[in-house]
Amino acid sequence: MRRNFYRISFTALALAAAGTFAYAAPQAAVQELAKQQQQPLLDTLKDLVHIESGSKDVEGVKQIAEYVAGKLRAQGGKVEVIPATDVYRLDDTPEQVGPMVHAEYKGKGTSRIMLIAHMDTVYLKGMIKDQPFRVEGDKAYGLGISDDKQGVALIIHVVEMLKKLGYEDYGTLTVLINGDEEISSPGARSTITRLGAEQDAVFSFEGGGTDGSLRLATSGIGAAYLKVTGKASHAGAKPEDGVNALYELSHQLLQMKELSKPQSGLKLNWTVSKAGTNRNVIPAEATAQADARALRVADFSALEETMKQKVSNKLLPEAKVDLKFEVRRPPLEANEVGRSLAKYAQGIYEKELQIPMKVVDKATGGGTDAAFAALKAKGGVIEGFGLSGYGAHSNNAEYVQINTIVPRLYLATRMIQDISAGKAK
Repeated sequence: MRRNFYRISFTALALAAAGTFAYAAPQAAVQELAKQQQQPLLDTLKDLVHIESGSKDVEGVKQIAEYVAGKLRAQGGKVEVIPATDVYRLDDTPEQVGPMVHAEYKGKGTSRIMLIAHMDTVYLKGMIKDQPFRVEGDKAYGLGISDDKQGVALIIHVVEMLKKLGYEDYGTLTVLINGDEEISSPGARSTITRLGAEQDAVFSFEGGGTDGSLRLATSGIGAAYLKVTGKASHAGAKPEDGVNALYELSHQLLQMKELSKPQSGLKLNWTVSKAGTNRNVIPAEATAQADARALRVADFSALEETMKQKVSNKLLPEAKVDLKFEVRRPPLEANEVGRSLAKYAQGIYEKELQIPMKVVDKATGGGTDAAFAALKAKGGVIEGFGLSGYGAHSNNAEYVQINTIVPRLYLATRMIQDISAGKAK
């Protein structure tokens, strides 16, 4: 009896130690494969950087989409290049927007995981000559390399790692690469939201900043447009025959100056205005634009409703006042599933790789596609799985840190494995 007790106790201790070791030391096969993928990833990144793909350069976006689709198709995915059809028209949306690349890999398990990034950039065609891909020390430079071609390359090589590992214990692994993110995703937002709602986890591969933090919240970005139509008349001889659109616009802006609630992260600031054509003409039209920010999705809806009520109160009854409000990006709001998954990812980084990692659950900076993925999601959505870097939207300093390639490949692969095994919850 005593001998059996010792045997059971020893077995229990051995299993406990094995479990601790599995989380406390890097998995050798995954880590070695990540190291092997570093140079191929840099080669892919060079190819991506040298395909110019500004958001409004639709042909360039189509070209990079075909490149990405070819890579994912070679890895056994069901891949399609999806043209944008359900376009949410914003004030600056071009007539045509670029396509998306959608890939799906069927596994043997039940987990549903999606990886997202974007392949468009803010740069104009021809600017590549000023900053082609180059490596200097531990940095790789190039237009769009940080925002977000590194994210596209990482996803391609995470999928490649899973293939080389023979890992198929997920249920579905979905990849969505957006082609219009830099112009607020008018063509991709509905697809991202629809697919995001079906997932247990969504990992967005925007850059991890300079410190590799994961992010659970981002601010929402909105815009408001006021247009006042009045009636022109001679400002000296017959001003009373006119309807001064500038007066009405001023009234509207003043009665909305208190709508910001900085303590809760809601901000509304009027930033651009225009009125009149000549000094001696009562202005028949006046316009203004505002920048809006919010930390909660509901705050934008409430703000728009309040603004609609305000504009009905006019200074000049004969004036016509039109209000348009756009949600350019909703806020990404942290949920408990996301917090739990991010904490697990932090454990992998710190305990297996011995690399410190911060998890930020308060909104900082601008919005991303992760917010669209989270709009109807029940699973966790985490932003910042990309490489560390700096200089996004800069035409002479955008780079990524090469020494973050292996850790980021390792992290994403391990998260997919452990979510699929039911360990990361």
